[in-house]
Amino acid sequence: MKKDIHPASYRPVVFLDETANFSFLGKSTAATTETIKWEDGNEYPVVKVIISSASHPFYTGEEKILDTEGRVDRFKARTLKAAERKEALANKAKKAAASAAKKTA
Repeated sequence: MKKDIHPASYRPVVFLDETANFSFLGKSTAATTETIKWEDGNEYPVVKVIISSASHPFYTGEEKILDTEGRVDRFKARTLKAAERKEALANKAKKAAASAAKKTA
């Protein structure tokens, strides 16, 4: 194994999710100046995280499920209306061309 390739600052760190009031002890090289007293009585550096497993919607069961069937129906309705508008404009153009031809003849 190569020597001196691993970071020297790899140490135990407390990760703190303040929104969910959840923390866990892990190892990291993350730089921090704050410390916290952990359950075992030792003092560890603390890294504040925005989202953890305690606050992420996937893990908490608050995940939103999209109604894809409704999206497809709305898309089909829009394309049908667009086709009807296109056909109506084509008929209007034909009538205008026919009336213009009558006037010139």
